[in-house]
Amino acid sequence: MISKENILATAKKTILSESKAITKLTDYLDENFSNATQAIYDSKGRLIVTGIGKSAIIAQKMVASFNSTGTPSMFLHAAEAIHGDLGMVQNDDIIICISKSGNSPEIKVLVPLLKRFGNTLIAITGNVTSFLAKGSDFVLNTTVESEACPLNLAPTSSTTAQLVMGDAIAVCLMEMRDFKAEDFAKYHPGGALGKKLLLRVKDMLEHTLKPMVNLDTPIKKVIFEISEKRLGVTAVIDNNKVIGIITDGDIRRMLNDRDTFADLTAKDIMTKNPKLIQSNDMVVDAFNILEDFSITQLVVVDNDEYKGVLHLHDILKEGII
Repeated sequence: MISKENILATAKKTILSESKAITKLTDYLDENFSNATQAIYDSKGRLIVTGIGKSAIIAQKMVASFNSTGTPSMFLHAAEAIHGDLGMVQNDDIIICISKSGNSPEIKVLVPLLKRFGNTLIAITGNVTSFLAKGSDFVLNTTVESEACPLNLAPTSSTTAQLVMGDAIAVCLMEMRDFKAEDFAKYHPGGALGKKLLLRVKDMLEHTLKPMVNLDTPIKKVIFEISEKRLGVTAVIDNNKVIGIITDGDIRRMLNDRDTFADLTAKDIMTKNPKLIQSNDMVVDAFNILEDFSITQLVVVDNDEYKGVLHLHDILKEGII
């Protein structure tokens, strides 16, 4: 039975082996890479990524990365391509074909068909003298000395090298397109990432819960307002402007310090000049303010008009932090 120490040793050896294979890729980068990337950037069509076996799985991941970073892409399984799926390829499309050996039977059938259509073909292969390499317009070398697999059989280092080469292309295209966080958000509207990049304060305001009192509002009514609106705070309004806030913490401190509060009004316990934010600001920026000042609520104001209150708990419920 293998010991825990041997398990860790094998894991470290695998990681180091694949790391070495990735580092070696920098020695293989040449004009083929820059010209291929430029061709993709200049293309009026889509980017089709194809492969067979484990390379097909890598191709699918590449397509996901390209699509999410602004390069319209489609996956084409090399085996299915020669049984009808070639119909998805259009004249202006550029094709990336991934194969470690570059000599598999499916690749040997597929490459001449692709070239017959006149499409630009980019090879990602570990064999630069292969059938695929010789039939391609650009060859991106992903040669590895050996697989991380102890038998040197299971695709490990080779598929990692393919994946990294695809990532390198995607990142270069992002920079060429000046792809920004706002662009990224357009393709990731769902989940925590999309919310973090897209959600604005106004999207989270519950306009039916807009606690407010006047300067002379008795404390009893202040407590009722905070309790009824369930935000743990109320804004203090004077001449239609927010001049302060009262939190449930302010109420607790008042009760702790005094035996009676019948003579107190909002202006006696309010905090002046509260932290404000505008409704069009990003929720993630609101969270940063809350965190920086160790507070749980922000008053939302647009051009001196009171819009409501944004609570930390509401942000946390959205799961964007």
